[in-house]
Amino acid sequence: MSAVRVPVLMYHRVGEANNDRERKCCIGAQRFSDHMFMLARAGWRAVPIDDFFAWLDGRTELPEQSFLLTFDDGFLGVHEHAAPVLAELGWPATVFLVSRLIGQRDTWREAHNPNGVTYPLMDVSHINALRGQGFSFHSHTRNHADLPVLGDQTLHDQLAGAREDLLGLLGEDVPYLAYPYGHYDDRVLQAARAAGYRAAFSVQPGFNRRDVDRMRIRRLDVFGTDTPAMLLRKITLGGNDGSLTEYARSLIRRFTARIF
Repeated sequence: MSAVRVPVLMYHRVGEANNDRERKCCIGAQRFSDHMFMLARAGWRAVPIDDFFAWLDGRTELPEQSFLLTFDDGFLGVHEHAAPVLAELGWPATVFLVSRLIGQRDTWREAHNPNGVTYPLMDVSHINALRGQGFSFHSHTRNHADLPVLGDQTLHDQLAGAREDLLGLLGEDVPYLAYPYGHYDDRVLQAARAAGYRAAFSVQPGFNRRDVDRMRIRRLDVFGTDTPAMLLRKITLGGNDGSLTEYARSLIRRFTARIF
């Protein structure tokens, strides 16, 4: 059967978490592997980002249980830990890069992490290696900026400038954006379109159907504390709550809707 809705999974860093705050956005290497192989056993398959948008536009069909796999920020752990797992499965992924911090560290988190620790981001050699494995790379702005608080010119520089930076690095168009922190407003949406982005990814949970706003693509936030079973419930329900309680509530809602 053909897919009528496609979820997008959002990961960040893959590696060791050093405090409770990090565990939300960082998943251990073994748990990431467990996530991916559990999805494969359950019949799910990752698809390339271009196939996802071709499906949204009605230019192709995707099999049921297709999903898009994304990583925000471009952490080195994606290359070290996630890529070997995905190579074994033959699955593609998309990484949203902070274009002016490639090969550096996630300095935007320094003020928010209780221990002030930062982590390395992929450099050009890592990016090129993953391109050969079926990874695609798109924009997460120049400096991981909180876009709604920026003045108009700085906002333009963060959006259009990142596309220019990545075009120079990749030698190909960069039509897709992920909003840093998931923050955007109407002015940011207009600025993103003006900067040449054809679509942008939010952090609003839910499934994507063909009528989804292309500048508000939905994603499911995967936490480092999510067990494989919790992830399976998330991708099945289309929500960020993978608890058994929420799963039971969802079944009750569906059963009630059928009766009434």
